[in-house]
Amino acid sequence: MSPRRSYDQYCAAARALDAVGDRWTLLVVRELLVGPRRYTDLHADLPGVSTDVLASRLKDMEQQGLTTRRRLPPPAAAYVYELTERGRALLPVLEALAGWGAHGLAERRPTDAVRAHWFALPLLRSLAGTGLEGVVEVRLDEGHFHVRLGDTGSYGDGPAPDEPDARVALDAQTCVALSRGELTVGQGVREGRIEVTGDSVLAKALRET
Repeated sequence: MSPRRSYDQYCAAARALDAVGDRWTLLVVRELLVGPRRYTDLHADLPGVSTDVLASRLKDMEQQGLTTRRRLPPPAAAYVYELTERGRALLPVLEALAGWGAHGLAERRPTDAVRAHWFALPLLRSLAGTGLEGVVEVRLDEGHFHVRLGDTGSYGDGPAPDEPDARVALDAQTCVALSRGELTVGQGVREGRIEVTGDSVLAKALRET
């Protein structure tokens, strides 16, 4: 295996790209931000990546202190990859990238793969600006994910592990409109594009945003 390349520039941006600038690396981080994942799960949710490249990226990320690998206790007895604190600190970087790239989602190409939790990053970014706190479970036609609003923010694949403060149902294009700042949740509710259920302060606030 060839030695890892570096920009060899005494610059914070260059140093950051030395660590995460390789193709697929930040998308691996995106997947691990939902929580610990098995190699097979990562490969399934990164369509297009080869097994060799994924294994290489995970090894590089472990060497950079971004991820760790641990064995789950029986009966699972499987290895999972998870982000370190340094790796989790990339969340705002990915949120900013998702916000910047949201305008590229104007049209879904026939070759585009999609997973529900891929919409979590731009949605988390758009809802973070509301100052609201709590857990929102989101249902798209493509599946479920949940976001935790607050000081740091986080997201996960699938339904919320505990009873969420609010449940939101919408389609992918409406989620894109939210992430692009073209729509608020309250506007979507009033237009019949978004359904918000729940009696919590968060649910009521979402319906009014």
